[in-house]
Amino acid sequence: MTTTDDASATPAAHPRFAAALRELGLGDLAGRARRFPEATRTAAEAAAAIGCGLSQICKSLIFAADGVPVLVLMDGASRVDLDRVREELGAGKVTRAKADVVRETTGYAIGGVPPFGHRSRTRVLADRSLLAHEVVWAAAGTPYAVFPMEPKELVATAGATLVDVRERSE
Repeated sequence: MTTTDDASATPAAHPRFAAALRELGLGDLAGRARRFPEATRTAAEAAAAIGCGLSQICKSLIFAADGVPVLVLMDGASRVDLDRVREELGAGKVTRAKADVVRETTGYAIGGVPPFGHRSRTRVLADRSLLAHEVVWAAAGTPYAVFPMEPKELVATAGATLVDVRERSE
C-alpha cells in the first residue's frame, strides 16, 4: 500500500475538494487524505487499500428524486433502499443519477465524489449505519484518494439529515 504523505509529492485530495475543506475550516483533513496508486472507486477497493472494514467506507451516492439530485451517504457494506429514500423525501420516483448529472451536480466523477464540497447544494441524507464507527473513510474528490473523519462531524459538515435508508436484510 502506497500513500502520498510526502510534502513534495502530488497532494492526495482533489484541489477543489482541498479548497472546500479550507473554506470549511477543515484544511487539516486534506493533509490526512491518502492517495493510492490503484483506484479506490468502489467501497471494496477503498476498504482493501486502507485496510479497514467495508462498513467503515462512506459512499457518496447521487440519486434523482422526481428529477432533483439528492446525495445519500451510506456505509460501504450496505445498499440504499430506493423505496425508503422515496418515502423519506416524499418523492414519487427515485432513481440513480446518470454520470453526467453526478458530475454536473457535484463537480466530481462517480467513484471520487466526496460527502461535501460540491459544486451545487443538494439535499443530503446520511444513513445511521455510519455512526457505528469511530472513523469512516470517504472519497477526497478523486477515485484514488480518501480521507478519514469522525462520522458525526461528517454528517454535520455535509448538512445531512440522519435517516434509515439502507436495505433491510430479510
